[in-house]
Amino acid sequence: MRRTSFTDSDRRPWRRSWLVVAAAWIILAVVAAIGAGEAARRDAQAELVRQAEAAAALHAAVLRSELEKHRSLPLALAGDPDIAALLGAPPTVQGGPVSLKLENLARQTRAAAIYIIDANGRTRAASNWRLPTSFVGADYGFRPYFINAMRSGQAEFFALGTVSGRPGLYLARRVDRPDGAPLGVVVVKVEFADLEAEWRASGEPAYVVDPGGVVLITSVPEWRFRTTEPLDERRRRLTLTDQTLQPEALRPLPFVTPSGDRPSLVQAPVSGHEQRWMHAAVPTETPGWTLHLLSPGRGAIEAAVTTARALAALIVTLLAGVVAVLLRRRQQALARARAEEEARHELERRIDEGTRELRDANAALNRQIEERRRAETARELLRDELVQASKLAALGQIVASVAHEINQPVAAIQTQAETAGVLLDRQDPDKARGALARIGDLTQRIGAITEGLRVFSRKSDPKIGVVRLEDAIHGALLLTRGRLDEGGVALIREGDADVTVRADRFRLEQVIVNLVKNAAEALEGRDRPRLTLKVTRESDRVRLIVSDNGPGVPPAVRAQLFTPFVTTRANGLGLGLVICRDLIAGFGGELDLIDEDDGATFVATLRIV
Repeated sequence: MRRTSFTDSDRRPWRRSWLVVAAAWIILAVVAAIGAGEAARRDAQAELVRQAEAAAALHAAVLRSELEKHRSLPLALAGDPDIAALLGAPPTVQGGPVSLKLENLARQTRAAAIYIIDANGRTRAASNWRLPTSFVGADYGFRPYFINAMRSGQAEFFALGTVSGRPGLYLARRVDRPDGAPLGVVVVKVEFADLEAEWRASGEPAYVVDPGGVVLITSVPEWRFRTTEPLDERRRRLTLTDQTLQPEALRPLPFVTPSGDRPSLVQAPVSGHEQRWMHAAVPTETPGWTLHLLSPGRGAIEAAVTTARALAALIVTLLAGVVAVLLRRRQQALARARAEEEARHELERRIDEGTRELRDANAALNRQIEERRRAETARELLRDELVQASKLAALGQIVASVAHEINQPVAAIQTQAETAGVLLDRQDPDKARGALARIGDLTQRIGAITEGLRVFSRKSDPKIGVVRLEDAIHGALLLTRGRLDEGGVALIREGDADVTVRADRFRLEQVIVNLVKNAAEALEGRDRPRLTLKVTRESDRVRLIVSDNGPGVPPAVRAQLFTPFVTTRANGLGLGLVICRDLIAGFGGELDLIDEDDGATFVATLRIV
């Protein structure tokens, strides 16, 4: 074998290939890095959304637990007999024992304060009775929670304490006499300093706003009593009065709170640092209160994007390396192939010199094969011509029955047209319109019959596919129904033909038309002629059975029934059943004659699709 050397013209295409690989690597690396970064950004943001929703739900659950623990206190204390006795006693009676009880209860439940107010708004007992800031003797009749509890039986109100100056939620419950007359109100003040500290320690700023958008509870102290949106002067004045706030309160938060239900990214300053947060909001058990949570977002998203881009670039680089190795191997393989090709050409030249006769014989054999292919093609064309001739022969016999079938709707159309004219003369347009509608239906019926006749007569190439058996039967009966009715043949349908088979619809219709036409001819002159079409299913096959109660097939003809030019009719060619069996075999099925005592029974077996 000769050694092959590369010239500059040989190396030039390989240099271009390497340049293409390098350019493709750079483009793919950039595109993959961008695409992976965006996908990672979406995934990281979706994960932040899920974490923010879960964290917000957890914060809301903690708040709900804290509130539910304290909401039971006013209800229980409203039924305490000692408290009812104190409120029913004259104002001069001291409430020391009740204050001691409230003091112990506040210590156990960690309530900020528990106190009893009589019907005049005067405090009779309080859990802080020992402190300089004791509520005992103070007048709280002006406080909204007292007014609402006396009127409605219970009240909840968030405000600053008039004595302590600390914010809290006031839970009030009215105490009634046995006859229903109000004695006073039990008040439990709940402060959320410990809860806010826990939220602050989590590193995720959280705040709770009331229905007016005022921040009540928050882990960021400077956000308390600020608003999610600017308030008009009237709402601002009412809120300042209700919650005893200073005029400098109720300023908007230093960022815009999103309004949608879905979490979204916001830019907010926390502890003097501006950064991006994932905002989530969930409703709480307190009517109108909404908990908002800010989860750190920028670092996680950017880290995910950076990692994804680096990984994508690495993968593309590895793929580029693999492509480079494969390209190098391809170059080496092509070099070896070129050398082998030259050696093969040399070997073929030497073999060609000594094998001319073998080539000539091979050429003669190829010519014979080509002639056989042409003969096979001619045979297929002849078979198609025979199929078309059979269809046209059957068409001539069908025309008379189709003409008979059309005569009836034509006569009916004439009658309905005359009826419509009479009705129009009588000024009865509704009935005339009905007669015209019946004319349209009869015209559609004639169109269906003639369309089936046209399709049946058309020469078409076989297109084997999925065919609904009921459609083929319906098309065949549309062409042969007139012949059956003319001969008084009773048609009996058995079995469900709603099954799809492997066939060519028009050729399958031709087979059914041929079988039905043969049966109709065999039944001429018979008493009570009957034709039965029966469909049965067996595993992956379906059997179409066409049987009649005619004279049947003579035993001498049975053995050669599917042989060309064998027929029992004087004017028959003996090709119809041969063509039908050939067509069914082309569908991958079988056509057979079953021995029966009465009449003839043909069975076409087809494959279910």
